[in-house]
Amino acid sequence: MNKKFTVAVAGATGAVGEQMLSILDEREFPVGNLRVMASARSAGKTLRWRERDYVIEDLSEADFAGVDIALFSAGGGRSLEHAPRAASAGAVVIDNSSAFRMDEDVPLVVPEINPPDALPGKRIIANPNCSTIQMVMALKPIYDEAGIERVVVATYQSVSGAGIRAVDELMEQTRSFLEKRPVKKEIFPHQIAFECIPQIPQSDAFGPNGYTSEEMKLLNETRKILGDSTIRVTMTAVRVPVIGGHSEAVNVETRRKITASRARELLGSFPGVSILDDPGEGVYPLANIAWGRDEVFVGRIREDESVERGLNMWVVSDNLRKGAALNAVQIAESLLDNSLI
Repeated sequence: MNKKFTVAVAGATGAVGEQMLSILDEREFPVGNLRVMASARSAGKTLRWRERDYVIEDLSEADFAGVDIALFSAGGGRSLEHAPRAASAGAVVIDNSSAFRMDEDVPLVVPEINPPDALPGKRIIANPNCSTIQMVMALKPIYDEAGIERVVVATYQSVSGAGIRAVDELMEQTRSFLEKRPVKKEIFPHQIAFECIPQIPQSDAFGPNGYTSEEMKLLNETRKILGDSTIRVTMTAVRVPVIGGHSEAVNVETRRKITASRARELLGSFPGVSILDDPGEGVYPLANIAWGRDEVFVGRIREDESVERGLNMWVVSDNLRKGAALNAVQIAESLLDNSLI
């Protein structure tokens, strides 16, 4: 493709924004002109990309005229305010926040599952939640083969999902704990070093049903992406003292019987999924294997001894790459491949 595009990255100084810029470069996305945007606090500073320095613009004042694709990772509030403004100016917005995910008029896309090849005229496309993306990548080939009645999932999510300051807090708490100094907490409601916290996001109040918003995303987004509102999902989201990479224990009850060997075969041939499944030799997905990689890794695939049509899987992925930035760039690539921009 010889055509070049004007690409804006909103939230360019954040962890996901930095990954977006890195992945645009790695995948040689046809960027003719780049614009980087962030909060007023970062405006006026420079950011280096492809051997060139770019001045960071204040997102609240940015003019999106001439922008073809706007990758947003600036938080839900800023997305609600500025994504429609970018779309009205002619950009296709791919938004990484939860602001538009459950909007009936906004596609919620994982390109390997529901590519936006029939979405002409859609100016805002939502990027799913990180924990949802990796789970549906593992569910999709099983769903197509045998249908799915019910999913039970427990997530073990790294602190990078809460941002750069959360990673710093884990590191500082770890040092304090090992040096027998008082452990200070600011980001998380409890000490995260050497601890697991069953509350994501950390500032989220539990809903009247006892679930957090992160947990409800796994239910609602899975149904929307797979296009099946009959799938039952129950979930527990846990923050763990891991720097990067989310892990999930996923139990699936299918509509028709499927063996573990058949599930392994299907998953092994599904784009974007890699099988690591030789537990007798200590081979299964780990967060430090997935970190920095694009694939969704699946292992510990086995039949559920408690129900007739059940499977268990261990699913691990880099939450900042496939769980966020990579998926957004892949959506943009799909739009270009189908001449929708």
